[in-house]
Formats: sequence, C-alpha cells, structure tokens
Amino acid sequence: MLGGAEQGTKVVLLTGSMGAAARRQALLDLVTGEAGIVIGTHALIEDKVQFHDLGLVVVDEQHRFGVEQRDALRSKGKQPPHLLVMTATPIPRTVAMTVFGDLETSVLDQLPSGRSPIASHVVPAKDKPHFLARAWERVREEVAAGHQAYVVCPRIGDEEDEPRAAKEKSAEDEAEKRPPLAVVDVTEQLVKGPLRDLRVEVLHGRMQPEAKDEVMRRFAAGEVDVLVATTVIEVGVNVPNATAMVIMDADRFGVSQLHQLRGRVGRGSAAGLCLLVTDMPEGSPARARLGAVAATLDGFELSRIDLEQRREGDVLGQAQSGVRSSLRVLAVIDDEEVIAAAREEAAAIVAADPELAGYPQLRTALDALLDKERAEFLDKG
Repeated sequence: MLGGAEQGTKVVLLTGSMGAAARRQALLDLVTGEAGIVIGTHALIEDKVQFHDLGLVVVDEQHRFGVEQRDALRSKGKQPPHLLVMTATPIPRTVAMTVFGDLETSVLDQLPSGRSPIASHVVPAKDKPHFLARAWERVREEVAAGHQAYVVCPRIGDEEDEPRAAKEKSAEDEAEKRPPLAVVDVTEQLVKGPLRDLRVEVLHGRMQPEAKDEVMRRFAAGEVDVLVATTVIEVGVNVPNATAMVIMDADRFGVSQLHQLRGRVGRGSAAGLCLLVTDMPEGSPARARLGAVAATLDGFELSRIDLEQRREGDVLGQAQSGVRSSLRVLAVIDDEEVIAAAREEAAAIVAADPELAGYPQLRTALDALLDKERAEFLDKG
C-alpha cells in the first residue's frame, strides 16, 4: 500500500470537524488506496469510512477507546489487520489480558528526550486549608519565574453529569455530596482571590472550536499565565513552558486520567509540579489512591494500582472494570505466576492439538464457558 521512496506516501487526515469537500476527498483517498497512511479521530470508526486494504491499526491513548470501537476499526480490513495499542497507563482490562497472554507488550520506561521529572503531591484542602493557599503561592512562584500553569476542574459549570471517574467511585462511603468543582466557578474565585493579578483564561469542551484554538494559541505563545480547564487538555497539548498543574477535586478523576493530565507539565527543561487537591479525609480509599498516584510516575505501576482497586472486569465480556469478574479462584495481581504457568501449558496443548481432540473433557468445559457471544467478544478485545 505504501509507495516507494522515490514517490513517497500520501498521508491523509480525517476528523469529524472537517469541511464536506475535504472529508469527501479524504474518504475517496482511503477507499481507492491513494492514501498510504490515514490519521484520524473516532471519525475513522464510522460505517461510511472504508479502506482499500487496511493492514495496520495503531490506536494511541488506548484508554479512550472501548473494546467495540477498537474492533470496529479492525473489522474494516479485508483480513484482520495487525493491531498496536499505545497508552501511558494500561486500563485494568488490558493488564488482565496481558497477563493472560492475549497481548504482547513493549515497555518504554524512559522519559522522552528533553523531558523533566514531575513532582506530585496531595493537597488535603479540607483538612489543612493552608496547604491549598500554599498551592496557589507555588503557582504564583512558577509564573514569577517566567513559567505557566494549568488548573484542572472536573466539570464546566452547568448541569452536565459528573465525569465518568466520579460515577465509578460514587459508592465509596466517604464520597462528597456536593457537586464537583466547576471551571467557571474556580476561575471567578481565582481572579478575585489568590491569582487576581495574573493573566487567567478558561478552556472547556463547550466553547466554539475557534475560541478554543485562540485560547490555546495564546497560552502556547506565553500570553496567558494560568489556564483553567477541564480534561480537554488531557492529551494533545504540548506547552514546554507550562511547569505547574493544580487538579481540583482530584479524587473525582481516575488513575489513568490523573497520570495523563500531569503529563502536560514537565515537557521542557524545567521540572514539573502536579498538585492533587482533595477534600477526602486521610485514610479513605480516595486519599490512598491519590497518594499512590503521587508516589510514582510509572504507568505500569499505576495500572496495577488501578487493577487492584477496580478489578479486571469480565475478561470474557463487556465489563472492562468493576466487581463483575469471570475469575472465580484467581486474582490477576496475586496469582500472576500461576496464570503465566497455565498460559504456557495451554499454548503447548493448543499447538499440539488445536481442536483438543485428545482432551474431550477440556473441550466440553471450554464449550460450556465460551458461548458464541463471549467467544466473539474475547476475539474483539
């Protein structure tokens, strides 16, 4: 599908916000094979998108795609294409599938060139209000040193639902009853209070695309000191001069989100600082989770923490996390050695006898476990 070195390879972009003419041309390039590489958003999953001969699917920020979405991409090939998924924090299901041997992993455990370490700290705002006051002082210190900062909030400020992470933990005994902090409210408080003489701007997903682009342009150009935003900055934002991040109501976010968010700082020569603000009491599961996030920058270690707290989900079904698990006598975290040994034994048996003709009882047990729907879903995963 790729052209020779002398003719090059055509690269095409496909997103949901493209104009009609550009979109038609991109779709034509895909279906005719004129495009050797296509880069796109979830728009690539739409039914009308067809490929001439899809051979490789690379999914970045894997935690933002569900099992069905990844399978929808793979199904667009004449033959099942190769699949490469990339993430800084593997979701619990993926960790479980990795242990079971359905995914091979390559680990990049070094910071990219030019990156600096990120110091993370939990700020118990309710227990120790002066800690939050100090957090705003640190933001001012970074700005005074010529740097910039992010302030992240869970919601925009209207009546939209709480973020996914808040719903996941709504059953926790210590969960707060108040709504999560909002961008518009926090911005008003900051510009009238601790950051009143700084250049503060707002960014969220309900702004018009042109307005969002203009805010990000000004922030990247150094014309904005502090950007108060929702998780729209979680990926795809690269401002090396931004060195500090304050995440409000950090307990409302998942482990993967927190790790992705703090990756927006420390992208230049200056060290990064991430402050996780919470009202949750000491000793609560939420505080323990935040403490674990603050203690490591290792995405795989964070995925283990996430897995311990959320479980692996149903590895044979759609539940990607939670108490519903198809495992009855094993725990992915505690029994890795047993699972690894079983995987080797299973691989040897299947290699020698793919139909399990010599193992009728095993064949019967598998048929009972893997109904058609579960077997198909396992292939999708």
